[in-house]
Amino acid sequence: MDADSDSPSATHAAGARRFRDRLALQRADWRTQGTDPDYRYSLANERTFLAWIRTALSLIAAAVAVVQLIPPFRLPGSRTFLGAVLATAGLACAAASYARWSANEQAMRHRRSLPMARGLIWLSGALVVVGVAVLLLVLFAPK
Repeated sequence: MDADSDSPSATHAAGARRFRDRLALQRADWRTQGTDPDYRYSLANERTFLAWIRTALSLIAAAVAVVQLIPPFRLPGSRTFLGAVLATAGLACAAASYARWSANEQAMRHRRSLPMARGLIWLSGALVVVGVAVLLLVLFAPK
């Protein structure tokens, strides 16, 4: 053991390595399995991931806009409800985007069919709820 191993910088470096090694995002085990897919498919999968992230950001921005910018509806709490549904859908979309990207990458590495996107039904359902609620609030708003 050399004298530098107990220095603050060595301790910090060792802690940083342990932290980095714990991060699953650094290099997941599945990335070393199977064969590398054609880079064009990986890039297409990444573009899809980014589209999901844009959708999540849009939903979260819409939640802020509904709560902060539109005038109050006749029904108290309706803006808060709509904002909460939109924000929840945005958060779920963002959380699911990495899992979907990862599952697609793994399937491509192992030459399997791509998994079905089960989150689409939930996202569609949340937007249907928001759409119906907005329609009802607009139809029954005071003139």
